[in-house]
Amino acid sequence: MKKLLACIALLFLGTTFYARNEPREMKNEAIVRAMFEAFNQHEWQKMASFYDEQARFLDPSYGPGYIGRSRQQTVEHYRELEKMFPDIKDELTDVIASGNKVVVQFLSTGTAPDGTQWHLPICTVFTLKDGEIVVDATYYDNATPGN
Repeated sequence: MKKLLACIALLFLGTTFYARNEPREMKNEAIVRAMFEAFNQHEWQKMASFYDEQARFLDPSYGPGYIGRSRQQTVEHYRELEKMFPDIKDELTDVIASGNKVVVQFLSTGTAPDGTQWHLPICTVFTLKDGEIVVDATYYDNATPGN
């Protein structure tokens, strides 16, 4: 009987914990998905609005370490990217939300100025706080262009 009560108590605590955290995880996932939607529509101001004013980025294109970027710097970066690849798009292949983290695997595609089409598998770990992305840690192979 004691084991049964202990199991019921653990089940109740686990369900309560999950139910309490589920809305936050769902909200964080929705924020990240909305950010990708803005990216795919090339709405750079809207996309940047999902980030904290001084979000930290880890991205091979910025160098080996984390850097802080303002929303305006983020807008400018993606405007330049659009100039190089006017049809750039990201297709989400997997999204996992847990606590304040959202991990996204996606395939980025576009056309280079010489007409060459490329695709690049990418993984990003987002950290959110108070409904904003505060860390964007992006991983991809920067050395080999996708085909």
